[in-house]
Amino acid sequence: MPSPMKQCEYSQIAAQSSSPMESPKKKNIPHRKWEVFPGRNKFYCDGRIMMASQTGVFYLTLALIVVTSGFFFAFDCPYLAVNITPVIPAIAAVLFFFVMGTLLRTSFSDPGVLPRATQDEAADLERQIDVANGSNSGSGYRPPPRTKEVIINGQTVKLKYCFTCKIFRPPRASHCSLCDNCVERFDHHCPWVGNCVGKRNYRFFYMFILSLSLLTVFIFAFVITHVILRSQKTGFLNALKDSPVSVLEAVVCFFSVWSILGLSGFHTYLISSNQTTNEDIKGSWSNKRSKDNYNPYSHGNIFTNCCAALCGPLPPSLIDRRGTIQSDTPQAVVPPNGITTYGATQTQSNMAAAVTLLQNESSPTCEEPPLPGKMTISPPCATLGLGHPTPPPSNSNLATATILTDTMPLTEQSEGHYFLTPEEAPSPPGMLNLGTPLTQSHTMLVLNAVIQDSMHEDSVRGLVKLSSV
Repeated sequence: MPSPMKQCEYSQIAAQSSSPMESPKKKNIPHRKWEVFPGRNKFYCDGRIMMASQTGVFYLTLALIVVTSGFFFAFDCPYLAVNITPVIPAIAAVLFFFVMGTLLRTSFSDPGVLPRATQDEAADLERQIDVANGSNSGSGYRPPPRTKEVIINGQTVKLKYCFTCKIFRPPRASHCSLCDNCVERFDHHCPWVGNCVGKRNYRFFYMFILSLSLLTVFIFAFVITHVILRSQKTGFLNALKDSPVSVLEAVVCFFSVWSILGLSGFHTYLISSNQTTNEDIKGSWSNKRSKDNYNPYSHGNIFTNCCAALCGPLPPSLIDRRGTIQSDTPQAVVPPNGITTYGATQTQSNMAAAVTLLQNESSPTCEEPPLPGKMTISPPCATLGLGHPTPPPSNSNLATATILTDTMPLTEQSEGHYFLTPEEAPSPPGMLNLGTPLTQSHTMLVLNAVIQDSMHEDSVRGLVKLSSV
């Protein structure tokens, strides 16, 4: 008859990692902050490029500029350089590269996103709001105030609370619903550049639309010049047949130049008065609100306002999107019995809880009523006191492997009986077999191998009867 020790086995708790002692080394991997950025922005080149989530219109803008300029350099500039002057292609090239540089700088940069409050900062702010509301005064319930008032150059400015970012937005900041971020000195969200326009990229946006207006007018003017010069030699209809691409360029520039020039003029007015598009649309500093309502951010003259918007120092980014964070910082989990396991993952926490349950579990006693057909053991069963479990080896795979008890070290062998010392007992040590009485303080359940087999058979019969009821 095979020994009962070789028939006994138990399975470890299923997990996807190795032993808890190895988890901190494998799970503690640094990540970039842009990978866990709470907004809806897209990041490229390891966080160096930051754009809005919807970038389809930006690619349309890029294609219109590149294709129109490419046709002009390919079909119009050779004729104009020979018949007029080679300076024309040179000026067009300078304008084109300046337009592309400012466009990419506007689209790929941080517009001035404000970082969201941490949990501790948000909790502290909520406590300040409750104290300001007088929630402990015993009066009736009132909704907490979500605005603060500050004085800027003699003008009262209200700071609104952002429920998403959990902060009081600074003056001139607003929350972009498309990017889900609070942007400092928010102007507007421009789908043509694929990004918000704020404090850190407004000057590049203005230079982009201004240079694009010049490039559009330049191309439109010299395309018409090209067609007129050809029509003087071969006639107007023949000139259109000889250069159909020039006609396409003229049509695109004609319908584009009005909107681009209008946008450039509008933002020139905003810069001269030191306003934003958001403030102008809302009429924040309109005289219609009150006689004493004025723009506290204006410097008093057009030249100073333009220099402050276009030549002032560029503030640094506040979100540190390329910084590193620790995804799984190892932490000590101390169960009630004092055994410490390391790691902060869910798998390791479950293992620690399971080990605690196994340690607190005791063997069944004879006070329980026996099942029908089950043998009783005399003398009464002793309670099995469990010692500290031995951690599994580092190379064990807890997800699939089961540890067979026949691989345990044996210290003493008799007829069909095996004995393990408490120090060599695995976790959980509920499968220890017969042996001589222990000299340690631990007590063990002593059973005869024959009785174990009969109990096993009777238990199976009892389970079959219970399942058939």
